[in-house]
Amino acid sequence: MEGCDYEVFLSFRGLDTRKGITDHLYTRLGEAGVRTYRDDEDLHTGEEIGPDLLGAIEQSKISIPILSKSYASSKWCLMELTKMVECRKRKGQIIMPIFYYVEPSELRYQTGCCGEALLVHKNKKRVDDETIGKWRDALSVVGGLKGWNIENVANRHEGQLVKQVVTTVLSELKKAYLEVCDFLVGIDDSVKEVLGMIDSDKDNVKTVGIHGMGGIGKTILAKVVYNQLSQEFAYTCFLGGVRDTSNSKGLVYLQNRLISDLSNQTLPSVDDVEKGRGTIKERFSSKKVLVLLDDVDDESQLIALLGRRCCFGHGSRILITTRDAMVLRAYKVNSTYLVEGMDFPRSLQLFSKHAFRRDHPPIEKLEQSREIVKFAQGLPLLLEVMGLTLSLRGQRKEIWDDYLMKLKKGVIKRIRSTLMISYEALDPNQRQIFLDIACLFDGYDKSTVMYMWEDCGLCPT
Repeated sequence: MEGCDYEVFLSFRGLDTRKGITDHLYTRLGEAGVRTYRDDEDLHTGEEIGPDLLGAIEQSKISIPILSKSYASSKWCLMELTKMVECRKRKGQIIMPIFYYVEPSELRYQTGCCGEALLVHKNKKRVDDETIGKWRDALSVVGGLKGWNIENVANRHEGQLVKQVVTTVLSELKKAYLEVCDFLVGIDDSVKEVLGMIDSDKDNVKTVGIHGMGGIGKTILAKVVYNQLSQEFAYTCFLGGVRDTSNSKGLVYLQNRLISDLSNQTLPSVDDVEKGRGTIKERFSSKKVLVLLDDVDDESQLIALLGRRCCFGHGSRILITTRDAMVLRAYKVNSTYLVEGMDFPRSLQLFSKHAFRRDHPPIEKLEQSREIVKFAQGLPLLLEVMGLTLSLRGQRKEIWDDYLMKLKKGVIKRIRSTLMISYEALDPNQRQIFLDIACLFDGYDKSTVMYMWEDCGLCPT
């Protein structure tokens, strides 16, 4: 055990549950990548808990006692429970009890089989009265905690109970949580709309594409949705920067990342795209998964990672972000959501959060802030860059005036690089059309210039 940091400690009475719910739960936690210590009290010798067992309880972030009818008849189980409660009180360790054909009230008030077991310990003088008192206190505490009661699970289905426990453990350990920026403005309505697309028809696999120009906030929106859904899934995967990674490291690398993340363990690598597709289908066609593929730019990436018609189990949810809506249409995703620029009030609020750490600019900076925000045209990434830059430079008026002048002249390198994100993602024909519109044809009738571009072989449609 030395050098190993456990995340979950399982405590159980082997006589009741070793080959049933305990083994099932231990296996499922392992499959989900959770480092779990499984104690078996039947193997213990001596009178005291050994250092390995103490260390396992101390190191674990979560303890799960499976409280069966004969649990309290084992002094080892009661010693473990007492140690869990001590760790909970001393350092906030989480205890998630499973009441396995035992009512929580039997633990709280030491009645029924629990009370009878304590009476046997006392009458046979297995331990002193002080230890009995500690056991009673521990049982009372755990009996009052929120957990799972097998009697309350539909048809007393142990598999369903284990699934609930694993999902909750993963949520507590934040296995699937993605970091998002501190300042989110005006995103709630978009999150609600995307969740509405995803939550419909819950039993089927749903693919939702989020599209829009670079820097518009697609990734942040997708991450927020992903985080809200993640606690419902035991198998999750986030692949960021699919476009860049595909170009630099290849599709096989991305396939191996997906397989590893969804398996929650390191597996032998696949070495070509077709084998990768086969492995993904074989391993996960019956698994309910949550996957976020960020910044996709070609249908081949989706086929390599998801299969031609999404090869995951019932209830799976797939989020895809892209600048190119054509990719989503080609793959025939179930739903698409267009992320548009922010309106002026929200743009000003987002800029203010980054520049001033408040929702609105101070009155003396209001006019300059409004001028800067107008330049951003509702692009969140640009608002963030400008706000952060000015927060670091200070609040002096001449600094802001100088920044605004350089902004209008287009000589601020970081702003130019931010604005170039979408332009550089265009192919040569698209770049030429973009420059024609920006420099020559702004305001022209669309049909007129379309004919010209077609004659030039630029393929505008």
